[in-house]
Amino acid sequence: MKQSTICPKFEKAISLLSQRWTALVIYQLLTGPQRFNEIQSAIGISGKVLSERLKTLEQKGIVKREVIPDTPVIIEYSLTEKGHSMEPILKSIENWSQEWVERDDE
Repeated sequence: MKQSTICPKFEKAISLLSQRWTALVIYQLLTGPQRFNEIQSAIGISGKVLSERLKTLEQKGIVKREVIPDTPVIIEYSLTEKGHSMEPILKSIENWSQEWVERDDE
């Protein structure tokens, strides 16, 4: 039997998306630019972990951090074109989950 090999790029993508909270942060930003506290309260993530995830996603070119000079300074996070390209993937997972994943109270 022939053993198939996993593409290294696919492996890197799965590794990134499988980091706890990463996919949820991207999913949350699909609705548009948001401030740190908005993301944090929407998905229930600690500030430390959210900060780490946002930095990683920014380094990977998936999230853009914008500083808006105001008093006080406003920082918004949004998806880049690369980040928005994940929308069909995350929507497919959402659709799959609606059909196949049971809720905890079931």
